[in-house]
Amino acid sequence: MLLGLSKIIDRPGASVPFSTSVDLSDLCYGVSYPVSEPVVAQGTVRNTAGVLVMQGSLETTIHGVCDRCATEFDRKIQFPLDIVLVTELASEENEDERVFPLEGDSADLDDIVRTVFVLNLDSKLLCREDCAGLCPQCGKNLNDGPCNCRKELDPRFAALKQLLEK
Repeated sequence: MLLGLSKIIDRPGASVPFSTSVDLSDLCYGVSYPVSEPVVAQGTVRNTAGVLVMQGSLETTIHGVCDRCATEFDRKIQFPLDIVLVTELASEENEDERVFPLEGDSADLDDIVRTVFVLNLDSKLLCREDCAGLCPQCGKNLNDGPCNCRKELDPRFAALKQLLEK
């Protein structure tokens, strides 16, 4: 979807609100497709001293399998949207992920939403930030409580353990 910005390009202080829904169900992340619901983006584009600044947020629900504990989860996520729109990129080699080119007098919201979403998505999909994962010995989900495994003693301390047993 293209967002027309011709009304504010030459008017510092002017702004245009936007709201869109982008289908990212085809987005493969690792071995899964975590986005089955549309990503909703909303905010405003403001001409600040001749610079077009887009601010807002992206929201959706992630459906996936936790990379630490292997349980399925659904989690609402929200990412900030804070980018600059320019008529042309100064240099392709020094490209900033926060700067997007305009297409004529319009901004391509689908491209912006997809890029910002991917850049903000964590490298690992977790059911929650403090996921404890699985016990490496017995495989118990440590989010449900501690397991009964005895911790293996570091072999470098084996001689000290023998002294304590005497």
